[in-house]
Amino acid sequence: MMKNPSASPFYMISCLVMLLLLPLPSLCADPDPLQDFCVADLSASTSVNGFLCKPASNVSSDDFFFDGLSKEGNTSNIFGSTVTAANVLSFPGLNTLGSSINRVDFAIGGVNPPHSHPRSTETDLVISGQVLVGFVTTGNVYFSKVLTAGEIFVIPRGLVHFQKNVGPGKALIFTTFNSQLPGAAVVPLNLFASTPSIPNDVLTKTFQVGDDVVNSIKSKFGS
Repeated sequence: MMKNPSASPFYMISCLVMLLLLPLPSLCADPDPLQDFCVADLSASTSVNGFLCKPASNVSSDDFFFDGLSKEGNTSNIFGSTVTAANVLSFPGLNTLGSSINRVDFAIGGVNPPHSHPRSTETDLVISGQVLVGFVTTGNVYFSKVLTAGEIFVIPRGLVHFQKNVGPGKALIFTTFNSQLPGAAVVPLNLFASTPSIPNDVLTKTFQVGDDVVNSIKSKFGS
């Protein structure tokens, strides 16, 4: 009588190992590099899912250096905050390395409005001040914490989140990402300042308000 191979311990263990290994590639926000470095050639005319490499002979130490996060950002805007990004677009040496970092400056009462990063998990580190950090899950559960200098909070990939300065003075945080270009979908700008505009009847029905309210909000974003 022929044995059923699916009943053997080896077969079942092999299947279990495969099931455990299959999800592993999805844990990486960006593909693994296949070389030591690939400094992005932002001037290349060819477009790929990422950036072409600058010829290694043209790479210098300056390609791995960025001082843009050393300067305080201008918070004179409607949100009272500003984000300075060190991603592959401003720091080409990050290309293929699966890493980037932002500096976020806050005026008193400033907020980095609800937004999400579709391609990355985020870790927030408070440098100075007191900052309320929160995110909402796909199950509509809200998690938050008020952080002070030296404390961190992690935000799972793709979830809507925000940061707000709740201290008596200015605040500064650094946010790190496991992607060279995490992307940012800023909720109020997506909804009220898109090009072309989302139809008013969609927004009035969604938020159960009148045209006057929607138009008033759009006007604040120059839409």
